[in-house]
Amino acid sequence: MSLLSAKEIMEIIPHRQPFMLVDTVEELIPGTRAVARKCVSYNEPFFQGHFPSEPVMPGVLIIEALAQTGAIAILSLEENKGKTAYFAAIQSAKFKKKVVPGDVLVLETEIVKQKGSIGIGRATASVDGKIAVQAELTFAIGE
Repeated sequence: MSLLSAKEIMEIIPHRQPFMLVDTVEELIPGTRAVARKCVSYNEPFFQGHFPSEPVMPGVLIIEALAQTGAIAILSLEENKGKTAYFAAIQSAKFKKKVVPGDVLVLETEIVKQKGSIGIGRATASVDGKIAVQAELTFAIGE
């Protein structure tokens, strides 16, 4: 069951199609953690070129989906409403499994540290319980 729909997500983060990479939010602890889903469809625009004979979701877009999930967690805090979370760094990214059309990505990002406008999230994307991507994401909250 979805906690937040795409429309409600767009009230929290500024991303829009075709760059909205989160379909629903299943769990949300404002400022702490979010769990979201992305249903990967063959109709995604990036599959036209990555790769036409063997469509694979680009790893950088999985990282972006994880960052959007983390942004939902941090920007759902009352004091951050209307702000934007920007990438500051990506550490320890590991790509363990291909993500292909038909997969449902489960995106989990936990905010593990925050000082002022800078924070760090521990992020994991999985398909059918198998880890596809893990990374540590650093963000900066801007106006």
